[in-house]
Amino acid sequence: MCLTVLGYSSSQTTFGQYSEQVSFWEAGITVGPSNFLGDLGGNTGKGTPFLKDNNIQKTKLTFGAFATYQPNEYLGLRLSANIGTLEGDDAIIKGKGGLEEARKTRNSNFKSPLIEGFVAVEVYPTAFLEYEPSDIFHKLRPYGLIGIGMFHFNPKGKDPVTGNWVPLQPLHTEGQGFPEYPERKEYKLTQVNIPMGFGVKYFLSESVNLGLEIIHRKTFTDYIDDVSTDYIDPALFYSNMSLPQAQLAQRMANKSIPAGGNVNGFTTGNKRGTPTNNDAYYSIGFKLGFRLSSDRYGNSTRCPVVF
Repeated sequence: MCLTVLGYSSSQTTFGQYSEQVSFWEAGITVGPSNFLGDLGGNTGKGTPFLKDNNIQKTKLTFGAFATYQPNEYLGLRLSANIGTLEGDDAIIKGKGGLEEARKTRNSNFKSPLIEGFVAVEVYPTAFLEYEPSDIFHKLRPYGLIGIGMFHFNPKGKDPVTGNWVPLQPLHTEGQGFPEYPERKEYKLTQVNIPMGFGVKYFLSESVNLGLEIIHRKTFTDYIDDVSTDYIDPALFYSNMSLPQAQLAQRMANKSIPAGGNVNGFTTGNKRGTPTNNDAYYSIGFKLGFRLSSDRYGNSTRCPVVF
């Protein structure tokens, strides 16, 4: 059988040994700004769970690395890992006499380290329309992605007395885990997220590409910033915690600006957050990718080619 195709293979070699690329790996790094979308901070009017309340002042850099397996030019399966920081602060709100005034009066803040990893499917729709998809040199290729991941956070707030940043989860600021609030479970610092977004790649060469992508993370927690429901009776801190910790929890749970005869602007039962809107965050990534292996110019037959 091999002998019968030698002449054919040789003639094909005259015009080149090009064959469709079967699969390859790509790896690289990414860096870019990220921002938090939650209860703290925001802009004028009613708080919303999306970009309307984006605070540019709290933008932080996120750094990451990725590896992608592509069985063809149309699809990819990516594994990504990223680190960064998320922040929010009511003090940056510009009060204009609207609904934002309540958030400004709340006067709370947080910052949290962010560690995440996710797997995602990438889809390159224009590759289906290309005459020769494996010819990528100087090509611009958009894509969409969706996946599932895990992220770790640990919100800290600034103590109004000492100025120190202290972890908020152990303080049970909204009564999480207290017997008086059985429905308020203590939140976990490692949670599931769903990354979804889109991007575009430009291939500088057969093996190097630059990319830009925007990824939004849907989460299933409203406690990335430690704010979700309403203010509890501060006496509960003292009945459930040691004295020093209860004093700290009381300070951190209610930092609202004094109003009228109240010690604080808000009291027990007043709204502290919006539990119907889970927190989210997003990133804009600048990517540098390298194709690690390719059989684009491999021979399509398993028989040796005779020249």
